[in-house]
Amino acid sequence: MADDEQHNHEFQQASAGASTTFPMQCSALRKNGYVVIKSRPCKIVEMSTSKTGKHGHAKVHLVAIDIFTGKKLEDLCPSTHNMDVPRVSREEYQFIFEDGGFLHLLDSAGVEKNDVKLPDNEIGNKIKEFEENGTDCVVTIISAMNEEAAIAVKEASLK
Repeated sequence: MADDEQHNHEFQQASAGASTTFPMQCSALRKNGYVVIKSRPCKIVEMSTSKTGKHGHAKVHLVAIDIFTGKKLEDLCPSTHNMDVPRVSREEYQFIFEDGGFLHLLDSAGVEKNDVKLPDNEIGNKIKEFEENGTDCVVTIISAMNEEAAIAVKEASLK
């Protein structure tokens, strides 16, 4: 094998490799902020810090709600340790129609999105109601850690 042949590699695909989370010191977290607890993206609803004790570190007690399932999760972490914080984004989409349990949406650039499930809750019922009445509506989609969900719906305002 020639020297230059061993260095000829063909790569099929490359990605930016953007992480779905970033580290933050536990003491820097705030109420209404986000944190990853048990591999789930959560919104912090309660925080309390215990004083430094016999075993060193001050501890932070976190109570948070999973942003997709609504389940309550708790964690206890030394204040100096890092915790993962999810990259959370919210975007509004124009609702087109619902088909087979999936929403067909349009973003501001006119690109169609059809991979978000119709929620099985009050928001899903409201979307169906808007569709039945033929009312234009806007759906808010939250995404974090490769998951997405419709979290709000409102009547579209005429511009």
